[in-house]
Amino acid sequence: MIESSGGAPDGTQVSCDRQKNHRDGQLSEGGGSLELCQSTITFQVGQLEQEFGARLFERSGSTMVLTQAGKELLPFMDKVLDSVDALNAYCRQRDGLQGTLTIAAPESLVTYQLQNVLKRFKEQAPDVKLCLKCMNCFAIHDTLCGSDVDIAIHYDVGTYPKRVAVTPLKRFSLVLIGSAQLSASDRDFMTQGQEKPLCNILNDPDAASLKMFQQYMRSKSITLKSSLEVWSIEAIKRSVMSNLGIAFLPRFTVESELRSGELIEMSTDIEKPEMTAICAYQKGRWKSPAMALFLQILSEEFPPNASE
Repeated sequence: MIESSGGAPDGTQVSCDRQKNHRDGQLSEGGGSLELCQSTITFQVGQLEQEFGARLFERSGSTMVLTQAGKELLPFMDKVLDSVDALNAYCRQRDGLQGTLTIAAPESLVTYQLQNVLKRFKEQAPDVKLCLKCMNCFAIHDTLCGSDVDIAIHYDVGTYPKRVAVTPLKRFSLVLIGSAQLSASDRDFMTQGQEKPLCNILNDPDAASLKMFQQYMRSKSITLKSSLEVWSIEAIKRSVMSNLGIAFLPRFTVESELRSGELIEMSTDIEKPEMTAICAYQKGRWKSPAMALFLQILSEEFPPNASE
């Protein structure tokens, strides 16, 4: 076991730095970069050589260079130093909110539900780089399992493995919307076996809400003439208001338009037309101060058992 020698910097640290600084150099040149005298360097290297039972440096003329054993041990020393760097980063982050936090969430939640969470987080952690990935729920689920994000916030679309911590946030209702210009027959999505001259407007063919609507339409044997894929929920709403088609969306995305009469709600027989938003993260991942703060704010904005 390698232990600190006391007095001067730790023997392992000094000797590792010596080797890092001398892949192509000399022992005597390294002391300057460490601000240590030659005798201290020699003593520390001697301790490390005794611990390893191998000569790490040898004399070449008037200088000391790495032996073959020293060169072979160098990659392991690099790993030790990398671990030390990680520990130092942890200690720095304990005392301040720094680093990068990666969040994945679908557009609807980012735009309409998470704005206050993001605002509060940036106010409290201005030095943290917040990386926000807008993706569909199924992609987010797979991405979190691959450890590419710190926190995933999305509608519940499937079971996570046990290594993932999952917290329900809120239940959101879904609504079928159309233009006020639609005829009574076009607004009927209850009668079996219809072929409707309407367009289904969507922004993601893999959206969880769309899959629920498509399943309902199949159960009712109702078909639509076509589909139109646009780039955002705002574009969907504008297109529906222009009577280009119908859409099935979270209610919170269209509440103001429904109140104003710009959009109308159409009835369906969908049982529990709702989705539950969840928060998920890897249990084994180190919970940085930034991550802990974000989760705290999230829990405050979405108290337990919240629903519309």
